[in-house]
Amino acid sequence: MHPSPATDLKTFLPTKDAELFKRFYTDLGFHDQLEQRADCRASDRRVPVPAGNFMMSLAVEEADAWWEHIQRQEFAKKYPGIMCKPPAMQPWGIRVLYLSDPTGVLWDITDMRKS
Repeated sequence: MHPSPATDLKTFLPTKDAELFKRFYTDLGFHDQLEQRADCRASDRRVPVPAGNFMMSLAVEEADAWWEHIQRQEFAKKYPGIMCKPPAMQPWGIRVLYLSDPTGVLWDITDMRKS
């Protein structure tokens, strides 16, 4: 039994460049979430774990719509060196769009469409 129901879950992503972090996530569409956090900045409290070992998963209704947004925003051009792969069906039956942020955090943006 859980002590009480969870009401929120926040993730603090690693970054060394707060301004680059804000630009990337604003371009991705998380502007409102960044603005709600007055302390959204590179943190001196971070644990020294490589960001490349950090992974996020975001389930969406249409990964293709996210891919179109990423293409319109020219993520690959604006943020050289990031991973930016269109949605594709994976052997385990989920369509996944892969995107890494400039620090190396990998995002799996998934939908459950079967085609």
